This record gives sequence, C-alpha cells and structure tokens, in this order.
Amino acid sequence: MGTELDRLAEWIGRSETAHDIIVPTPVAALTATLDHPAAPVVPGTPLPPLWHWLYFLSLHRQRDLGPDGHALRGGFLPPVPLPRRMWASSEFEFRSPIRVGDQVERRSTIADVRHKQGRTGELVFVKVGHEFRCNGAADPALIEFHEIVYREAARPGDVEPPPQAAPAGAAWQRELVPDDVLLFRYSALTFNGHRIHYDRRYVTEVEGYPGLVVHGPLIATLLMDLVKREAPGADVAGFRFRAVRPTFDGRPMRVNGAPQPDGRTLRLWAQDDGGWLTMDGTATLR
Repeated sequence: MGTELDRLAEWIGRSETAHDIIVPTPVAALTATLDHPAAPVVPGTPLPPLWHWLYFLSLHRQRDLGPDGHALRGGFLPPVPLPRRMWASSEFEFRSPIRVGDQVERRSTIADVRHKQGRTGELVFVKVGHEFRCNGAADPALIEFHEIVYREAARPGDVEPPPQAAPAGAAWQRELVPDDVLLFRYSALTFNGHRIHYDRRYVTEVEGYPGLVVHGPLIATLLMDLVKREAPGADVAGFRFRAVRPTFDGRPMRVNGAPQPDGRTLRLWAQDDGGWLTMDGTATLR
C-alpha cells in the first residue's frame, strides 16, 4: 500500500471548477421529503444550511459507474484501491446566503490524502475543499471541507470499533424511523448512485452491513433541520460533524441538540436505537 499511497498523494492540489444555477424544484422536493409544510419557492429564497448538496450533482454516464454505483475510481478523486467508501466528516463556514436564482461557481481542490491502519485493515482518507461563489462575487459564500474514508472489504471475523454511548442532556430531540423510501428519495435528489443506500441485496451480501445505510449527509441535514425546527431564528455561521457509526434503515434513530452556555454554540448529535452515538457535531451561531 505504501507505494500506491505515494502515488495517490500526487492528487493533492488538483482542482476543478463547476457551475450550477439554484433552481427551485430541488428545494421544494427536499421540503416535502423532510415533512415541512409546502411553501412557495421564489427567486431570492435562501437555501437552508447543507441544502447546497442538492446542486452540483455528479452526472457520470451509466457505463462509467463501478460495481458499488459510484463513478469508477480516478479522474478528479484519486483511484483509491479499497472497495468500501463512506462519508467521514465535514466542516462548513456559511459566510453569506446562497439563494434560489443564484448562478454559483464551485471550486474544488484535493486538500489531503492520508493512510491509516485501522482495526479492520487499511484506511485511506481523502479531504476535499470546496468554495462556492455566487453571481461572480470575489468572496465565497460558503466554504466546505469534506473527508471521505475508503476501507477494505468486510472479512469474516472482523471486529468493529466498540460503540460509543450517545451523550445525555438533550434539550431538543426528534425521533424518526428512516425507511427505504426516505433513503431512495434522498438518493434521487442528490443523484447518489451508491448502492448501500437502496440495494438491500448488495449492501448485505457484498458489503456486509445488516441493512441499508442512511446517508451521512442526510443525517447531517436532519441535525440542521432540528435547529430550524427548535430555533427558527438561529443564524448558523459554522457547522462541523464526524460520522461515528453507521445508521441503518427500519430502526428508530434520534437527532439531538443542546445549546451551550456561551449562547453561540450548539452541540448536535445523532444516535441509533441502541443508544449509540452515530454522528457528532457542533454548530456555531453568528
């Protein structure tokens, strides 16, 4: 792996630029998917935090997809020779609103490639930075860092890291049961072909998970949605999260929040039906 990792490090610094227009239909569709009341989506409507994931979709041709539903390795992202891919963590700086009708440029750069030896084998982390600029502005409206983790295939006898108990003391809490329809709708909205989110045979027989995996971005969006439900006037300036443990469909999960004593920080986390921590995050208010 050492030689291959040295070659993968050559991707650090690579960049690409894409453009998109913030059209209203994805906003209306995610509004329905998250069970919010229908409301007109007109030009100038600001996107809630993380709803930019409805845009800049990866439109790879069908023949260019790998067996897991992702694009074949290589191209902009380095060709990591490990089969399982998951969302590891993200960090955001919300500087100014992105609004319906905006013409947006996204500049993406490979910020880092790191190798680790985990409990279940080799791990490779790829960190990507994105800057979003609206309507030709010089300064970015949003800065995002996204870290992807690649893992070896599941093997009989693999020992997963011990689960971590979710924190107590939630001031806000919402319980829901993510089902295959919710996962399908979110996959469709984000044009995410990763089969772990909708193909039960593949996810259980090939990747070895007990059920469909709830998207990390969907859980993060539900954490931000909890803030919107419980503190409608809150102006989120920053957010970071890390995925701790997979969440599977058909089982109750909870998203939780706890405003901190400083008045500007929110502790946000998700937990599964066993009470184990699945996502840990912190939001900062402006």
